[in-house]
Amino acid sequence: MSNDPGPFPPIFSINVSADASSSSASGNQPPAPANALPATRNTDVGTALIALTRQLVDAQNRQNQMLDQLLQVNRQVLQMTQQANAARQNELNQWRNSHPELVQSCRSALETLSTVQTDFLQKLADEVEAGRDDLLESEYMFADFLDRFGPRMAHLNGMLQLLNHLVG
Repeated sequence: MSNDPGPFPPIFSINVSADASSSSASGNQPPAPANALPATRNTDVGTALIALTRQLVDAQNRQNQMLDQLLQVNRQVLQMTQQANAARQNELNQWRNSHPELVQSCRSALETLSTVQTDFLQKLADEVEAGRDDLLESEYMFADFLDRFGPRMAHLNGMLQLLNHLVG
């Protein structure tokens, strides 16, 4: 069928040519089975399957090449990240060596703020326990709770992280 738009012949076809009907009507030959395909049709299907398999293999090879490129980029990013972290750690060590009295002050502040954080967390937990039902039922009470505790907790955590990096 030359009118097919695709590269593959259809699996099922009906032959409506005059030759097939006249030869079977004359009675000289038995009618061909309905599912019989010409020999050239089988080779066309085989050729099409081979071509399709080659296309799949080519696509898989291109995909493997792209994955290799992606792995190379990931290795480069990892290497650059490790170098940046090493440089940052080196700068922090130099700063610590240049300011030993400030490092000691930061260590003391870190210990004090850790105690403050523990007390703050206890107050937060007590508040949640005391107002459990109100927090669950009232959007206003929940928003008020977040307004009172959220920003303080965020800022305190940020300070503790900074001091922790400076102390080492």
